[in-house]
Amino acid sequence: MSSSVRKLFGTDGIRAVAGEPPLDAATIYATGVALAHSLSAKQQNPRVILGRDTRESSPWIAATLAAGLRDTGATVESAGIVPTPAVALLARKHGFSAGVVISASHNPWRDNGIKLFGADGFKLPDSVELAIEEEILRRVETETAPDPAALPPVEDNAALKHDYIEFLLSSVPGLRLDGMKIVADCANGAASSIAPELFSQLGGDVTLLNIAPDGRNINTNCGALYPGYVAKEAAARGAIGLTFDGDADRCMLAGPSGNIINGDAILLIAGRDLKARGLLDGDIVVATTMSNMGLEAALKRSGIAMLRAPVGDRYVLEMMQKRGAALGGEQSGHILFPHLATTGDGLLTSLVVLDLLARSGKGIDELTADLKVYPQVIVNVKVREKKPFESIPSIAATIHAAEEELKDTGRVVIRYSGTETLARVMIEAESEEAMRRNADAIADAIRAELGA
Repeated sequence: MSSSVRKLFGTDGIRAVAGEPPLDAATIYATGVALAHSLSAKQQNPRVILGRDTRESSPWIAATLAAGLRDTGATVESAGIVPTPAVALLARKHGFSAGVVISASHNPWRDNGIKLFGADGFKLPDSVELAIEEEILRRVETETAPDPAALPPVEDNAALKHDYIEFLLSSVPGLRLDGMKIVADCANGAASSIAPELFSQLGGDVTLLNIAPDGRNINTNCGALYPGYVAKEAAARGAIGLTFDGDADRCMLAGPSGNIINGDAILLIAGRDLKARGLLDGDIVVATTMSNMGLEAALKRSGIAMLRAPVGDRYVLEMMQKRGAALGGEQSGHILFPHLATTGDGLLTSLVVLDLLARSGKGIDELTADLKVYPQVIVNVKVREKKPFESIPSIAATIHAAEEELKDTGRVVIRYSGTETLARVMIEAESEEAMRRNADAIADAIRAELGA
């Protein structure tokens, strides 16, 4: 189902400014009701697990959603402040009918969102989300939601958080960080509630940064959206840097030299490691249209084929399942290890990489030294609507001209964001001048026709 069909759900749930449609109390309550109805059609007395990030709006959104679920016959339990992948894991492990995460991931603190997972720990199929969306839209028109201020807060079960920590530790049996110097940026987000206990059990010299959320400092000049922050800290300490986004489903790294290790570089070293151990099924890695040409070339040198899926971890996972791939992910740091988890997990990714480093005896800089990154630029253009680019002659002609110029020496990828009203212009080329010139030309054409 194309994102243009959806009115509420984007590629990663519902996301908006907290308190404003479609993340107002009426829509949130209706979401709880509609989800409970969807689950009740398949089983009696459905059970739903909630998790949330550290935004100041997350508690009232959780309470409102829980009210909708309970008023429609569902039982609700809360794991409290946990990463998105924790909810996916706990839903599957404990037999919940569904999992719900209150988070807007890497977005600013004023935004929030609702992500849905099925009992199997995977994001709900498009068809199920669409049916839930249709009921939400009907109910918002006719029903009155309770006042969030009058609702009791959702009670958290701390044991569920500890279950997730135990899962992380069991995924890398025997891992010890003794002798390693590590600095981890938790983005004042969900990782803040997990990282202290997790890393305290692994040894090593670990410094945790941005673990004091105040409801408004999540992702603020820190975390995976600002990897330069941890890269600077890693260089100053001669350490390995880890950095997570607000809901900790992605991870990026930095080397002791201060270089940033993004999702492409993680796919390279993880792919080579899995292949060396005979665990890379089909010798394929699934990346996205945004992954650098340099990754494709480096993997090929190691006898690994790279497939490209549309941007969005759900689309990466779909291609992985079709091709039986053991590894996939995005440049932004969403990495999928299907033998371990059903969704991207930043903390899990960090432990897998640290385990790889411990086993190899090599540094992160050495393992990624041959990754030649082609110059790449991404220009975001705020748009008022998401019309197909090919339907607008001036935009289509500018894109075609860029593709013709760069066809043997670069790539042009133009797409709309699945979670924001943005057009993303990505160009990659051997020539930085040609890259920037064509990116600016396309961005200008989109701005002239569709700019907000």
